[in-house]
Amino acid sequence: MEPFRRVPVRVSLFFFASYMAIFAFGCSQAPVTVFVSPQAIAIDTGGTVQFTPIATNGSGVTWSASAGTISADGVYTAPSGSQSMTVTVTAKSVVDHTKSGTAIVHVVAPGQVAATTNPQVASYTIAPAGSGNVLVQFGTSTNYGLTTWAQPIPQTGGPVGFFVAGMRGNTLYHLQGVVQFADGTQVNDVDHTFTTGSYPSANLPSLTTSTTAGMTPQSGVEVLDLFNATTSTVLTAIVTDLNGNVLWAYDPGASVPAGAGLQPIKLLPNGHFWVTFATGPNGDATSSVSQEVDLSGNILWQLTSAQLNQELAAAPTSCTECNVTILGLHHDIAILPNGHIIVLADTQQVISGTTVTGDVVIDLDQNRNPVWAWNEFNHLDTDRRPMGWPDWTHTNAVLYSADDGNLIISIRHQNWLVKINYANGSGVGNILWKLGYQGDFTLENGTDPIDWFYAQHGPSFTTSNTTGQFSLVLFDNGDDRFSATGLSCGGSGQPVCLYSTVPLLQLDESAMTATLTFHETAPAYSFFGGNAELLKNGDIEFCESASGPGTAGDIYEVTQDSPSQTIWHMHVTGQYAYRGFRLPSFYPGVQW
Repeated sequence: MEPFRRVPVRVSLFFFASYMAIFAFGCSQAPVTVFVSPQAIAIDTGGTVQFTPIATNGSGVTWSASAGTISADGVYTAPSGSQSMTVTVTAKSVVDHTKSGTAIVHVVAPGQVAATTNPQVASYTIAPAGSGNVLVQFGTSTNYGLTTWAQPIPQTGGPVGFFVAGMRGNTLYHLQGVVQFADGTQVNDVDHTFTTGSYPSANLPSLTTSTTAGMTPQSGVEVLDLFNATTSTVLTAIVTDLNGNVLWAYDPGASVPAGAGLQPIKLLPNGHFWVTFATGPNGDATSSVSQEVDLSGNILWQLTSAQLNQELAAAPTSCTECNVTILGLHHDIAILPNGHIIVLADTQQVISGTTVTGDVVIDLDQNRNPVWAWNEFNHLDTDRRPMGWPDWTHTNAVLYSADDGNLIISIRHQNWLVKINYANGSGVGNILWKLGYQGDFTLENGTDPIDWFYAQHGPSFTTSNTTGQFSLVLFDNGDDRFSATGLSCGGSGQPVCLYSTVPLLQLDESAMTATLTFHETAPAYSFFGGNAELLKNGDIEFCESASGPGTAGDIYEVTQDSPSQTIWHMHVTGQYAYRGFRLPSFYPGVQW
């Protein structure tokens, strides 16, 4: 083995110095990266934000911004003014000027609030520079409490406008936009104030409400369809809070014929209201005007009965039952997921020398052109007329069954709900079943015939499913109710049966049974009108259109207990309440 040799000290020092030189050179060439925190933020014009650089070599940075100013220690100040913009903030390494990090600042100019032609509706507009969504929160203080729905900002930025509705009259409100950008950043607009006006007191209905002590009604707003006012100036399309304060009303003015009464009012998926005003006796239409109106009351689109007759005459041959002349639209509509609207219209035929009024169900497509129709004269027996002639059917409601694409219509003067084969516009229109006295279902948990519904109004689904086994509720007016002996009520020596009920029926389309699971007797007999619905909290709300004495209406929220408890009550004086129903808010998908 070779003996160990000592390396001279001077040689060892030479190699150590060389190694340290190489190490130092390598360190000076290590990659430099720069990050900026936060990576994205949204602020108001004139606002400030502190940015922090994160550099891998610990060296300093120099700052710059594409608009506004930024200090040497990273405090950014956005430009003042009325212009929204997207700003890039850059931190550049002082060691390697080719290395930098950036951050995005969404600078949002204040929104603008203005009055509209509706004294209790404000216009709010804001124009962010990037994509995302905007909503408006509002209330009587800066705690706000109510919100609109969120609306999208154009993809490259731009104005977003709202009508803010739900405010009481003659009241100071605070409004604030909330801008949510696609990258997750959010900024609140400055606080704006708006003082509402009010509708003339002479134009408003007389309303009183009460809530049972210790009870809490389902939150939301109440929509009223009123008519038969003592003067023509009283507004009939009304939305109130649960204390009876009017939040919104629509005055059609000269856009509808004098004396025309409000028929259906429905909130559309775009946040507008569909209203129909018709002339004619007892709810039948001799002419009509249907309108789509926004929350400020602007008419965006309208259809008269004369215009619809022109469209029916020009309908495609595939609409085999469009060869009909209508008098007017009335009572109800159904809004379909594909944008179609199902409407009801009067039509007439002469039978044995008598002019008989029946109804036709019409499907209007997205352009409001008729593409499918169902004429009752083609499908029902004209010899069956429990309520007589000439008003043979008096159809007053239509439901869309989303599960199978068919329609359920309420035919008041037949005492039936009838399911028809619509099949989302491809159905041949045959009757699938008839629900009610002398119909296709066996009544369970009740006595046939007295516990069936008669001259009914306003059905609605109470289950998410709408075929097979499902439930619905309605207002049973009881005008031509039969006694348990099968004899007509109210005649000489016969029992008094003029009372109204609210039945909730569990239907089984296979077994063809209808089971009463709730059967509330209404506080008063209402000879016409009304509706019923299941509320989100499980309570039932129903409207008695004509509750008397005099011209009056009542709306109740009750529990499903036996006996039920009244949670909330609204009384209308001086007008009939054809329908009254709860909406979560003025904005689809938003619960107040």
